[in-house]
Amino acid sequence: MINGSVTKVERIIYVIRGHKVMMDSDLVELYEIDLRDLTRQVKRNISRFPDDFMFFPDSKELEELRFQFGTANPPSNWNHMRRSTPMLFTESGVSMLSSVLNSERAIQINITIIRVFTQMRSYLAIENANTDRISKLEKNTNNLFKVVLERMDGIEEVIDTKLPKRKKKIGLKED
Repeated sequence: MINGSVTKVERIIYVIRGHKVMMDSDLVELYEIDLRDLTRQVKRNISRFPDDFMFFPDSKELEELRFQFGTANPPSNWNHMRRSTPMLFTESGVSMLSSVLNSERAIQINITIIRVFTQMRSYLAIENANTDRISKLEKNTNNLFKVVLERMDGIEEVIDTKLPKRKKKIGLKED
């Protein structure tokens, strides 16, 4: 990536409505363009951005975004006093931006962003597979412990019947 890193891209991906999204203000920082230029290009090509590519958050979702920043204040690159609601772009929407923004930098940034989204999907798949394996292991372990405890109960019953009954001690009682 040009003058940046994959980890920077990972930090500016948020989850809203069950989608991983990027905010317009974060994208313009990566593309090194003005927010007005991005907004203008998206509005000129709005048919390329259906709801599953780009959407505007409601007030509750804006609060969710703010919570995901991990701080009470939004990041410095997000002007929360702006007049318009920020645009949120899904992976498909970010991909579509490369056809709308005609610059070499936009193409290179989009390639990096798509790679990060792909990497995140593979991590999620690995995590889900590991979760399934752990669940199966827990179930098998619980069944094994149940069998062991039942057998131990059976052994205790057999041992109790084989032990001689306690006899009274012979001798003087101590007070």
